[in-house]
Amino acid sequence: MASTRRPTYTSTGRPGARSAGSSVGTAGDEVISASRSVPEPAAPEDGKPAKPKKAAIPGFGKGRKAEPPAAAAANVVAFPGPKGKRRKRNVLMAAGTLFALVAALLAAAIFSPVLAVDTISVSGTRLLTPAQVQAALEPLRGKPLPQVTDEEVARLLEPLVQVKSASAEARPPSGLAVEVRERAPVALVKQGEQYQLVDVEGVQLAATADPESVSLPVIDGGAGAIGQDLFRATAAVLGALPADVLARLSNASAQSVNAVELKLVDGQTIVWGNAGEKELKAKVLAALLKVPADPKNPVKVYDVSVPRHPVTR
Repeated sequence: MASTRRPTYTSTGRPGARSAGSSVGTAGDEVISASRSVPEPAAPEDGKPAKPKKAAIPGFGKGRKAEPPAAAAANVVAFPGPKGKRRKRNVLMAAGTLFALVAALLAAAIFSPVLAVDTISVSGTRLLTPAQVQAALEPLRGKPLPQVTDEEVARLLEPLVQVKSASAEARPPSGLAVEVRERAPVALVKQGEQYQLVDVEGVQLAATADPESVSLPVIDGGAGAIGQDLFRATAAVLGALPADVLARLSNASAQSVNAVELKLVDGQTIVWGNAGEKELKAKVLAALLKVPADPKNPVKVYDVSVPRHPVTR
């Protein structure tokens, strides 16, 4: 860069020549020379002579003047990244946005009072009434539907011994449908003046004073037999019978776990034997009972204790 320092002029020549500052001069009388005053380098403190500095070449190394930030930025050329990398970044950003949106919607659905339980419908009841089940599930009212689980429904229905299992289904915006699977009564057990309906496990499901109103056999031995080996063997046999065959029985008894006998309402006897192969025995008995009766040779005994070789007499 050119120096802005102006040169100084000194005159040389014969004595008496005019100085350069004079307004009038004669050519050839004097020679005017120009010189630039250069400051002398300061002497170093250690007394050693200073090393001459190398001349800086414009545009290179330390001699290059720093460019302003705007000019430096203008000189940088930005190259676009690879397409695959940009596509991956866009996909990740879109996935993150979608995940955040879904999480927000789920949170709103789980905790929103708009989806709170208001009505409870019940199906599958025979021993119980829908109102009894609804009363047991009353604590669920006002609870968001997504928070209701089958485990919670089953826990609330535990006091109702008639319920074996239950499942719940949400019916938005505020409905809850509960399907109940009740225990199946297989026999009546006399207890005082009442007859208790019991299932194969001996659970007492209901009571009746009129055994004729219920199409179930009566297990001999009274309430004290419940839970005993003979009761369990007899109840297991009754639990394997089809509903139409069970409805034709009048009573059931067992001299031992290997000698279970059933009585039909027509007075016929069924020799069952033990509780082994009860499914096969039930199928064989159902087939024998469908055989048309012969008035000349009525069947009094159906022996299915050996189901592959049944006997009638």
